[in-house]
Amino acid sequence: MNPAVAVFLQEVWNELMKIYEKESTQIRELEQNSKLQVGIKDYMRVSWRKGKFAWANGHIHIDTFEPFSWSDSSYKLEPESYIIELTEQLLIEEFFPALCARMNELFRTEELGPKFFDYRMEIVLEFEWEASKTVLRQQLLNESKLMRLQETLEQFIKEKVMSDPPILPKERDLFFFAYSLVNPDLFKQELEVIEPLIDRLTDKLTISPKLKDEWTSRWTMAINGWAKEGFLDQFFDRQGYYRNEWVLKEEGDRPAVDAEAMKLFLYAALQVGASEPETRQTYLELAVQLGSKQAQAYLKTGSGKFESVYRGKRVNASNNDCLQTIDIRILEEVEAAYSEALDYLILLLKQGFPKGYKLKLKSSQKHLLPLKQLAKSKLHQFFANALTYPALFPKIAEYADVAMEEYAWYGDVEPSEKSVMPGTYAVLGLGLKSEVYFPLLCRYMELVDTEHQSAQDGYAAAFVAVHGVQPANMPVLISVLLGGIDEGTTVKNIKIEQPEQAEALVDALKDLQEYEREMVLSRIFHSKNKLSAAVKKAEPAALREPLEQLLRFL
Repeated sequence: MNPAVAVFLQEVWNELMKIYEKESTQIRELEQNSKLQVGIKDYMRVSWRKGKFAWANGHIHIDTFEPFSWSDSSYKLEPESYIIELTEQLLIEEFFPALCARMNELFRTEELGPKFFDYRMEIVLEFEWEASKTVLRQQLLNESKLMRLQETLEQFIKEKVMSDPPILPKERDLFFFAYSLVNPDLFKQELEVIEPLIDRLTDKLTISPKLKDEWTSRWTMAINGWAKEGFLDQFFDRQGYYRNEWVLKEEGDRPAVDAEAMKLFLYAALQVGASEPETRQTYLELAVQLGSKQAQAYLKTGSGKFESVYRGKRVNASNNDCLQTIDIRILEEVEAAYSEALDYLILLLKQGFPKGYKLKLKSSQKHLLPLKQLAKSKLHQFFANALTYPALFPKIAEYADVAMEEYAWYGDVEPSEKSVMPGTYAVLGLGLKSEVYFPLLCRYMELVDTEHQSAQDGYAAAFVAVHGVQPANMPVLISVLLGGIDEGTTVKNIKIEQPEQAEALVDALKDLQEYEREMVLSRIFHSKNKLSAAVKKAEPAALREPLEQLLRFL
């Protein structure tokens, strides 16, 4: 071996072993490893980055995980003068084969721990010359580890996915199972293979909302990553500052489109679109560039499951379930038009149209509910318009009953603090209009996800402004208060000044959990000290006893 190559190899190897020993200690100390992860390290790169003013005044860089394009977390070494003796031929014929041989030997042992190396390893050498760059790559595969992982996955699917509840997978396994599904070493990258497993686990986790939410997030992220790196990168070059502009490669530089891969990509586009509508639109448009007639149909008319165009007496409408959009044009601003539009929406939802749709509305009426926290969207405008017609209240309530779904959000705004659960505008409007719909309002408040939705937090003030603080309605008011965010704000217009009000509040609170009592009382009185002050100032005297009972709740 060339002396310069030998020194370069030994210097790199010594530093790499120091890094690996440190990382091995960290990995061994990790708790709650998933059995679906056979190892962690799957990448190692050695680079020579030339100097800014002189080629030989550079640094050796070592990466033990694949770095992001915008970051530099390499370990750096300053070499001796031997670097100028290296040639591209020496790197190709001597250094890189020797480095790969050493790595292969280490890779197939458990010297650094059983979980240190994954079943696959990529070794990269990048060497910058004065006016060029050498890049060499080698893939290592530990067949026995791969086989062990395949067997573990098979057992996991049998025991944790296909089995009946209450047997559920552990949260830490969901991440690795999701990314296993889009790994061609582990599963055929075909929709008929992957979709049933996603659907089965999604349905099974319905009994555990937290796990279901985690699973949905994990598999959506995994399949979106596959869509970019496993599919689009074959056909498009990424450009722009954030590499989010896709430019079709020349025909000779891209492979033929595999039909099964395209089916999976279109599935990914639709699934990711539930939370990222713009990504869905982009993916479908890119698929059209690749010649997909199905993507073209999705963009134009949807999946075909729903009649895409409606022509009525007073309303024209269209829908696209793939884009999750509904377009309504009110031809005549009368009660019958909104009744017709509501019938159209109810029918679509009953047929299975996505509840988190976005509404496009053409209407000359521009009403809004007296709730500042709600987005001033077309969907909000539509229901505020419809709520001006009391005869439509039962139909609006029917819509709300069909639309309400926990852990779902309308697509009328970008995901934000303005996002609301389907049925929100209908229910909150009805709750201000009539006591008849208080049961519906209470059901909504019990269903709403207070951890991820905050727009309803200000509803209590609007409710009191309309209905006051009536003893008979105290359970409803408490339901509204509990439907606010966990750190609910004090509702300043709630005044407990009559014995009957305080007694009704005591009765409504006595069967609640301690934390619920505390939340309600903090939203009404702000603090224990202020409630104590209210007790001391209580007039008439009959007000003092129920207020003291409230104080004992804290």
